[in-house]
Amino acid sequence: MNEFFLIQKYFKKLTYNNSAALDLNDDVFFDKKSNLVVSIDTYVEGVHFFNFRKPDLVIKKIIRSSISDLYCKGVIPKFIFIGASGNNKSFSNKNLNIISKSLKEEQKKYGFKLSGGDTTKANKTIFTIVSIGYSKKIVQRNKCKNGDDIYVTGNIGDSYLGLQILKKKVLLNKKNYNYFINKYYLPDLPIKISSNLLKFANSSIDISDGLFGDLSKLINKSKLFYNIDINKVPISINLRNYLSKSKKKKINFISKGDDYQILFTSSKSKRNYIQKFFKKMNQKVTLIGNLTKDAKNNEISDGDKRLKHAYNEGYSHNF
Repeated sequence: MNEFFLIQKYFKKLTYNNSAALDLNDDVFFDKKSNLVVSIDTYVEGVHFFNFRKPDLVIKKIIRSSISDLYCKGVIPKFIFIGASGNNKSFSNKNLNIISKSLKEEQKKYGFKLSGGDTTKANKTIFTIVSIGYSKKIVQRNKCKNGDDIYVTGNIGDSYLGLQILKKKVLLNKKNYNYFINKYYLPDLPIKISSNLLKFANSSIDISDGLFGDLSKLINKSKLFYNIDINKVPISINLRNYLSKSKKKKINFISKGDDYQILFTSSKSKRNYIQKFFKKMNQKVTLIGNLTKDAKNNEISDGDKRLKHAYNEGYSHNF
């Protein structure tokens, strides 16, 4: 069974209709009375990060992917707690100094404070991160509306190519190698627009498991369907050049996740506001499609062609 079926069948009932749990169908816990917003993520070596040979980059990657859950809700992270499991190799004095330095750099960059955690000995390197922020409101999943526009910030797909390079499935020159590796380890979080999401977004999610997979999560209870123009999905010049030279298909790179950009829906009436606001913030945003109730299925188009629905699938843990 996949992780989402597991949650709904075995654990949703244990929330006892606690509204702050959001039916275990969002990235965060949100208590309206205290304005408390909490997210939790676990990262396992070989699953969520390639290996632990670059502890400085791994720590930054998992910190950013964790706090991204708050940013995509319109919430600024204030505190984090870290649970760490590893052995004397992963937590050597050298690595611990590197980890400490990297955490300090991330705290300075994003303004949160390390506030606690736990350490245990284990054969694999594993981190669990709790991120906490405060807000009177959040942008939830599953609040999208019929006719909503679909937007995505930044570019999609660079991280996946970076992972393929690390796996030695793709060989590139040093300049392009460094570019894509950095995109895999150091996602560019769209933090400047986060606190303003409530002004225009009806629903939102960060792209962690793949553009189409996360979009399906976004609309999974709304009885709506998406129509995406793949030609409008934004990619970097570097990725565009690679796809052109390698003759690879764009959809295979934008569907895989680890981008940590914000995917959100908004009413058509907000189009001018969104364009002006994002231009002012110097943050890239792209209108890539729309939602409708007048369809039988989700659609991904490439010009006049309709692409196979199987591309919809994002990453999922299966048990």
